[in-house]
Amino acid sequence: MENFLRSKEFWGLVEISYDEPASGLVQMDAQRKKMDELKLKDLKVKNYLFQALNCTVLNTILKKDIAKDI
Repeated sequence: MENFLRSKEFWGLVEISYDEPASGLVQMDAQRKKMDELKLKDLKVKNYLFQALNCTVLNTILKKDIAKDI
């Protein structure tokens, strides 16, 4: 799975992850766009991970919010 995610250039999200800014902070359009891109990539990684797992394991990780936690 690590090789697959590296080939898709998503492994950085698993190692480092990303932090969502606090809801009260004002963001510039560029910052908001970058966060949206990171969130979309994280969702893609989660999808790849979910597809690779059997149902028993999948049920234990569905509550995780980001790919790094999985």
